[in-house]
Amino acid sequence: MARKQNSSTREYRAKHIQVLKGLEAVRRRPAMYIGTTGPRGLHHLFVEVVDNCIDEVMAGYCTQIDCVLHKDDSISVTDNGSGIPVDKHPVEKRPGVEVAMTVLHAGSKFGGGAYKVSGGLHGVGVSVVNALSEWLEVEVSRDGKVHHMRFERGKTVSKLKAKGRTKKTGTKVSYRPDGEIFDSIEHEPERLLNRLEELAYLNRGVKINFTNEKTGETVTFQEKNGIAAYVEHLNSARDAMHRPIYFTRKRADTEVEIALQYNSGYQETILSYANNIHTAEGGTHVSGLKTALTRAINQHARKANLLKEKDRNFVGDDVREGLTAVISIRLTQPQFEGQTKTKLGNSDIEGLVNSIVGEALTDYLEEHPTVARKIVDKGVTAARARDAARRAAELVKRKGALENANMPGTLWDCQERDPEKTELFLVEGKSAGGNAKQGRDSRYQAILPLRGVVLNVERARFDRMLKNQEIMTLIAALGASINLNGGNGENGGNGESEESHTFLDISKLRYHKVIIMADADVDGAHIRTLLLTFFFRYMPKLIEEGHLYIAQPPLYGVRNAREILYAHSDDELEAILKQVKAKNPQIQRYKGLGEMNPDQLADTTMDPEQRRIKRVALDDAAAANLIFATLMGDVVEPRKNFIVKYAKEVRDLDLVGA
Repeated sequence: MARKQNSSTREYRAKHIQVLKGLEAVRRRPAMYIGTTGPRGLHHLFVEVVDNCIDEVMAGYCTQIDCVLHKDDSISVTDNGSGIPVDKHPVEKRPGVEVAMTVLHAGSKFGGGAYKVSGGLHGVGVSVVNALSEWLEVEVSRDGKVHHMRFERGKTVSKLKAKGRTKKTGTKVSYRPDGEIFDSIEHEPERLLNRLEELAYLNRGVKINFTNEKTGETVTFQEKNGIAAYVEHLNSARDAMHRPIYFTRKRADTEVEIALQYNSGYQETILSYANNIHTAEGGTHVSGLKTALTRAINQHARKANLLKEKDRNFVGDDVREGLTAVISIRLTQPQFEGQTKTKLGNSDIEGLVNSIVGEALTDYLEEHPTVARKIVDKGVTAARARDAARRAAELVKRKGALENANMPGTLWDCQERDPEKTELFLVEGKSAGGNAKQGRDSRYQAILPLRGVVLNVERARFDRMLKNQEIMTLIAALGASINLNGGNGENGGNGESEESHTFLDISKLRYHKVIIMADADVDGAHIRTLLLTFFFRYMPKLIEEGHLYIAQPPLYGVRNAREILYAHSDDELEAILKQVKAKNPQIQRYKGLGEMNPDQLADTTMDPEQRRIKRVALDDAAAANLIFATLMGDVVEPRKNFIVKYAKEVRDLDLVGA
């Protein structure tokens, strides 16, 4: 019996299939190419343009890059590389530079072309920048001439022309992001500088200049010691135990460069790169590094009789406590997981890195017995602390302190049980907590008042953290579980359990929106920083998966007749005062959430229709790692310098850790 077709099926014909030509698809669905049209996507355009220059650096053609942020938020990036080809493409019958700017997946990075090593694996970068820019101009110095082209929203409006002669070579790309695409085209100079500084560390010797025309300032990055200097920079807010250990090796077409340094702290920091792309989720190169590190330290400890026969081998967590390391590899055919390139998947790289690190580190430890002894002694202490943490965790589990049936008594839970529909407010203080309880929508909003100072986990090992009541209450309320899968060092006698890492598992998270709601004063800033430190160190997935938010309560309330107008900044207050009719309006400065009535708190800070909240995102792991170490670590001098640097930009500053 024939199946009856509905009318919509019969109407579906080839004519209904829409074909987007050129760069139209990019403009129609920009998030597919740059992730978002928010600040991260805006700044990603800059990254794509600069990465093309860095490809020239890696190929040995470029020694200097000049970047300018103009007053109209357009950007110019100039390199002294070989210059994008200007001769006609044999198939496209257009200049090579025009093909590169207007055709997706066009470039010299496929099939072993001009670049043996490249970060722009997919060849979509600069053409996407062109598509998402109001205008883009490219100037190529090559073959004795200066060639120029102009595009508007991805389309060619000025054909390639020679406008002068030159002895120099290189490419200048200038563009202004399209305000029709992005939420805002105002750049954050700090984001741009962070990427340039990172690239200077990863590409030893290259000179990178950044000029901000809005301020008139110029910053220059040039690192002669490369990633060894990078490790020192990352450890600048910590007490380093020795000079950086650095080595580089090349095998076949793969170059491996590693720098590592231990500090007296407890946090592990490993930054990994493949062809200058930050692989935030690691990959095979990181696995190879970790395995070799554990094996080499265990072997040296046994050989030097620093581990006795009765002692168990170290596991990964033991030898990585207090470790800061940077691994940068350059390879011809990188296999990244998706366009985001957050994880390297080349299977052969793990063994290659394992072998290189094992050999180099073994030689170093034998040649530097004093440093080796410090590293082994730290591992011994870490192993003892890990055992203590395991016992503490087992005790917690036996008591059922983290089970849902034993929710902390301080938690005012909500009725909804679907995590995707619920919110948890972490509220500073009993008074504010009471107001939040009265003002919430109990159907889906839960309240957890924080009645004590949260532990500064930057200065505490995991075992001590498990003894802190506020931390344990928070873990229980979130529905997190303790994961101590570090192994016992008895896996074949080599202690190579490299997936081990102490963290808090949020796979059964009870609330998909966790909102920090603290006072707009010194104490509130302190609480927020302590909580952010805890989440960054032990629940990074809460941030990565977009579950963590910070409430933005108003700073002022202005009574105007029978209503109150709220201002979140001095500028907003000034604007409101210009609008109110009263001659002497009553202005209230809210320093604490407890100063608001429950209905005011609900309207301004908790009601999804009216509130302002900011999602916590992790755009730069290295910068975040350094700032937490600076603000919350043991070393005073970096914190003092930070306060002096930013003192003029804030009203209240209290960064003393608990």
